[in-house]
Amino acid sequence: MLRTLTGALALTAAVVPGLALVTPAAADDPIVMNVGWATPLDSNYGIIATEFERLVEEYTEGAVDVRLRCCSQVGTEDDAFRALQLGTVDAYIITQNNVSPHWPLMDVFVLPYIFQDTEHLLAVSNGPVGEMIRAQIEADTGVHLLTFGGPSYRDMFNSHHAVETIEDLDGLKMRVPRNEVMLATFEAFGAEPVPLAWSETPTALQTGTIDGGDNGTSVIRDMRFYEYAEHLTILDHFTSVSPLFASDRFMSSLSEEQRAAVLQAAADAGAHQAEIILNEAEEIRTWLVDEGGMALTRPEREPFIAAAQAVQQQFAADRGEDFQALVDQIQAAAE
Repeated sequence: MLRTLTGALALTAAVVPGLALVTPAAADDPIVMNVGWATPLDSNYGIIATEFERLVEEYTEGAVDVRLRCCSQVGTEDDAFRALQLGTVDAYIITQNNVSPHWPLMDVFVLPYIFQDTEHLLAVSNGPVGEMIRAQIEADTGVHLLTFGGPSYRDMFNSHHAVETIEDLDGLKMRVPRNEVMLATFEAFGAEPVPLAWSETPTALQTGTIDGGDNGTSVIRDMRFYEYAEHLTILDHFTSVSPLFASDRFMSSLSEEQRAAVLQAAADAGAHQAEIILNEAEEIRTWLVDEGGMALTRPEREPFIAAAQAVQQQFAADRGEDFQALVDQIQAAAE
């Protein structure tokens, strides 16, 4: 499913807030934009953040000074969206499922197997649906989605046994973000989902409170989860984007020209990250096996897709007309 795309990879601009209070600058001082995220500097989040820093400072000719705050220096991902709304954070990279508690329509991106392939996801995020989402999330929450960032897929890992069939998930205690769609999906797969904040996951995995979970392929490597869970399962069940958001307080501090430069830098940085992520996913999986010592399985997907379709139908029925309309638009974009 993952593959290198040679077509246009430019992702629609999405808002990822830079953390920290916006403070008035003297006439000749640059405007400081703190950009936060939860993973290490040399992670996939670091790729987009580092490129965004370079491009913002280039495009604004130094008028905006981006400062990178990795590793939850300025708060956790679970709390970041609210901080953006309050204006106590400038910008933050937030995984889609951690946006949903604050803006429930984002759960359409979380639905299992909602995207047929990577091209389908890019067509949505780069097209009218992505534009609508950016405009609506700003109108509803006051938070600016600067770029959706590069797409990836979540891989499962566990410390108990290999997953060869859907039945092998029965009873496995799998960490799941506090997201209703993801909880329902793991229940449909037969696992025992354990809702935990991201910040609690490493300790829970080390202590055996959970058997495993799922994350983007690079996160499993970057957070060294392979040291505690030897079984890696590839299903591409959840497509993942981790948008870059910015607070209205920060964006309002910019001139019209600076704002345009920041948005262009976000779009270009998102395209840069997408190209890298799509090229390296299989390389990381190989590294996890060869260097990380994990045992990899790729189960037949039909039973998982059937279970996922039931979850899609459940949430489309429960969430109302706006949610159903967005699901329909996403499905139509694949045609």
